[in-house]
Amino acid sequence: MKKKHHKKKVSSTKKWSAKLHLWFGLSVGIIVFIVSLSGTLYVFKDEIQNSLRKEAIYIKNVDAGKKPLSINLLREKLSLELHEKHPISAVEIPLDKNKSYRFFYYEKSKKGWNYFQQVLISKQVYVNQYTGQILAVYNEKYDVFTILKYIHWSLLLNSEWGPYMVGIPTVLFIIMLITGIILWWPKNKNARKGRFWFNWKNIKNWKRKNYDLHNVLGFYASFIALLLSITGIYFAYPYVKNVFNFALSGSVNLPKEKEIKSPDSLMAKNENIFDLAAAQTEKLYSGSASFRISLNGKNKKGKELKNLPVTIYGQEGRFSERSLLTFDKYSGKLLADRPHQKLTIAEKYSNANYDIHTGSYFGIVGKIIWFIAGLMCTSLPVTGFLVWWGKRKKQGKKI
Repeated sequence: MKKKHHKKKVSSTKKWSAKLHLWFGLSVGIIVFIVSLSGTLYVFKDEIQNSLRKEAIYIKNVDAGKKPLSINLLREKLSLELHEKHPISAVEIPLDKNKSYRFFYYEKSKKGWNYFQQVLISKQVYVNQYTGQILAVYNEKYDVFTILKYIHWSLLLNSEWGPYMVGIPTVLFIIMLITGIILWWPKNKNARKGRFWFNWKNIKNWKRKNYDLHNVLGFYASFIALLLSITGIYFAYPYVKNVFNFALSGSVNLPKEKEIKSPDSLMAKNENIFDLAAAQTEKLYSGSASFRISLNGKNKKGKELKNLPVTIYGQEGRFSERSLLTFDKYSGKLLADRPHQKLTIAEKYSNANYDIHTGSYFGIVGKIIWFIAGLMCTSLPVTGFLVWWGKRKKQGKKI
């Protein structure tokens, strides 16, 4: 008697996982490809820029006893030489005396449907603080890394709704990663052996090789890709941030900065206000990497600041270790000191999310791992599409 061959029953979980994986992959695959590629190319931005801008960052032959010029004087000198219609927004001062000051021009409009229409100006000017000499001017608006960043963030669309064009596909990508792991998961130990690495010794068929690439690379990339995706939607959706805040500190919202009324608001404004703030910051945070002072009296949203905030960065190339000093904007008196160590866990995570997303939080090793994982994520929509296309052609031939 002939033995009957029974088809293996596919569990409903795997069946639905396969459908969701396919539908979402075909619908947002191209966006996942663009976002993954732009993010991967952005990973080593600091290392590449620091190398290319070395001559502007470092000042040669600095005398030990030489003091920098007044920040106000440097600002006025830049304004006269560069003739920009927008004011200088901030200055970043390194604690390393051999490094130059970095002045920022940044102005944004709420109008416009894309990045280029919204960002009116974005420039960085490196200045020798001892002589006032302009060492270099970089137009960040058209810099390749800035463009990669905004492709990754909003596909170069309006900053209000552009992030949703990336955020929604990212949520679907998270579902694809989970369903991909379900589909990858082998039923027994024997099947598991061929899922961790390529076994192409006797395989010549490109379809099988492509299928293995999608499976194996997808498995290894999935765990870091989940972390990248979750830290990405943390930026895009406020409610995701609220969930993190509640989980880490028991409160949906981060603690609001107390508005301190200036006790010296009736006084004439001290002309050396920025230098006073800089001197106190250097004294209090002498072990930090750099600090940034707002010069135009506005925050990132364009609202007028009631005081003078100074943001201190503990480590170079990292945003996670941040402290904040608040000075009276009339007299330069120190009003508040919020060191990184005294922040809540949710606040510390909020500061660290960008570094975790880019891999810089884990140093150069983290960046290398993130870069490799990013390349794998970039390949997944391509290999996945080819798997679907190969099956489609095969089914077409049978008909």
